[in-house]
Amino acid sequence: MERVIIHVDMDYFYAAIEEREDPSLKGKAVVVCMYSNRNESGGAVSTSNYVAREAGIHSAMPCKLAKSKNPDAVFLPVRKPFYEEVSAKVMEILKSNSDMDEAFEKISIDEAFLDITESCKGDYELAEEIGLRIKKEVKARERITCSVGIGPNKLIAKMASSFRKPDGITVIKPEDTQGFLKPMPVKKLWGIGKVTEDKLSELGIRTIEELAAYDAMELISVFGKNKGTWLKQAASGVDETPVKERTATDQIGRMASLKHDSRNENMIFSLLDELMDDVISKVKTRKVSFRSVTVTVIFSNFKTSTKSRTLNHVVSCRDILSENAKELMNQFLEESEMNFRRIGVRVDNLQENTGQKSLFDF
Repeated sequence: MERVIIHVDMDYFYAAIEEREDPSLKGKAVVVCMYSNRNESGGAVSTSNYVAREAGIHSAMPCKLAKSKNPDAVFLPVRKPFYEEVSAKVMEILKSNSDMDEAFEKISIDEAFLDITESCKGDYELAEEIGLRIKKEVKARERITCSVGIGPNKLIAKMASSFRKPDGITVIKPEDTQGFLKPMPVKKLWGIGKVTEDKLSELGIRTIEELAAYDAMELISVFGKNKGTWLKQAASGVDETPVKERTATDQIGRMASLKHDSRNENMIFSLLDELMDDVISKVKTRKVSFRSVTVTVIFSNFKTSTKSRTLNHVVSCRDILSENAKELMNQFLEESEMNFRRIGVRVDNLQENTGQKSLFDF
């Protein structure tokens, strides 16, 4: 039976909650900012509603610049604890619609994956009904909207949820995957940042269709084995990553603050190296291997974001951890202009070592 995965993404979450709390904000440009040093002239945009986005205001933009783009916009400070309370209620709704607790995966404060394969028995019409039910429940109980993507894996579901924002639902059946992906520019492929986009452009690759048709060995020669293989698979709509709620028992990680908020790469990667040393030490002590690498960044506006990569085999060596963690960190640097406050790295999908080494344990 084909997997059926749902990705739920809340629409302009922080600003939507503020609109809910103050109905007079409806129809106005609303910008939620993380102000620095209690000074409203400093800080950065956390999120903005679609009216503000039409004026060119976007996440991570300095608040001062955002005000120059739309002086009439309503600027509000972030209320993170309150948003987390709303998030917890939304996640309970989502979890109740997954096949089981283990088939739910929260990936940020405002988005999550659900595996509904058993619930819908592979029937995409029934899957759409479940997606519509989720949207209805979230709107009725929390009075905010979400966008839903449904597909045969996490990659497709994630990309589908962005297809008809806000308050949309997009269903991509397995047989429609290629038609959905092919026309898109490569930058739309979940996980591709600006540097990767530019490198692909140098190879003459501008669409996902062109990437899917490109020689795999050529991609590996340019991007390395892990990333080259992933690019080929992702462009072909292949993603076998399971939907799995993360727990402390099946992950090992470390997180630490930079000496001060910064985008200095030497400072960031030096700290990342220290964290990876500690993680690998714990991996060796526990005599386990891992299959997933996750990097977390908390920006100067306190927004938390994570990026993960699942490997083809379980590994336990530092070189593989370092290669993937640094690639993920580079994606953060490519995609955001914000300063970093804290960074973290962890490994997931742990397996006990049986005494026989993986091909990648060297």
